Amino acid sequence: MSIQPWCQRALGALALCGTGLALNPGAHAQDAAGAHTVTANVGLISNYVFRGMTYTQDRPALQGGFDYAHDSGLYAGVWGTNVSSEAINGASLEIDVYGGYAWHHGDWHADIGLLQFYYPEHPRLPGSRERYDTLEAHVGAGWRMLSLKYSHTLTDFFGFNEASMGAGRGRSRGSGYLVLSAEFPLAQNLVLDGHLGRQRVRNYGEYNYTDWRLGLTHSFGTGWTATLAYTDTDADDALWVADGKRLGRAHWIIGLARRF
Repeated sequence: MSIQPWCQRALGALALCGTGLALNPGAHAQDAAGAHTVTANVGLISNYVFRGMTYTQDRPALQGGFDYAHDSGLYAGVWGTNVSSEAINGASLEIDVYGGYAWHHGDWHADIGLLQFYYPEHPRLPGSRERYDTLEAHVGAGWRMLSLKYSHTLTDFFGFNEASMGAGRGRSRGSGYLVLSAEFPLAQNLVLDGHLGRQRVRNYGEYNYTDWRLGLTHSFGTGWTATLAYTDTDADDALWVADGKRLGRAHWIIGLARRF
């Protein structure tokens, strides 16, 4: 899974709002009234890891997007990344479209919104007609450096159902991901971040897992940001595997982002 709202799956491990570190990698282009903000970002990352799983099979990803935000708290955006055709069967591109409402008051902040994961090549789970496209709703709240967010699938979880899994246990709509995140400034332009998340797949509990992440982010000014992160999961290696590679094993990730 560039502005503060947490639904964005931005820049893989470079800016995982609500699932890691929010880099806010976007340049501000405001109108005369200052009510509207347009942002853009682009990044190169050594490995696209989302909720502890690699979607590029430990290979690099080029990622970027555009965001719109209004002073009222409304926001919307689009973001894209390359993916591996082994991790997402037959796919090479993921596009995320999202929108919602963010609220801030003093040290408190909250967010509610929708996130659509879309694969334009219409890949299907192996041996089935089920697509990976997934729609999630989320709600989150935070205080100072801490935040808690829950995401809930309004469709099947990336195509999991009895047609694709052959288990006769029904649909996975209603799956959820709960994540606790924190950020700690260490020095000027240097931030330590971490998160602990739990993925639940409805009716397919053997695919449930916990993931964690620890990262460092350094801002260089003029829009450049570099990140070093470590991620891992307790996912079942026999289930979360693609082309012989364990998707949820430990990963070291480095990345570089630029805002415009």
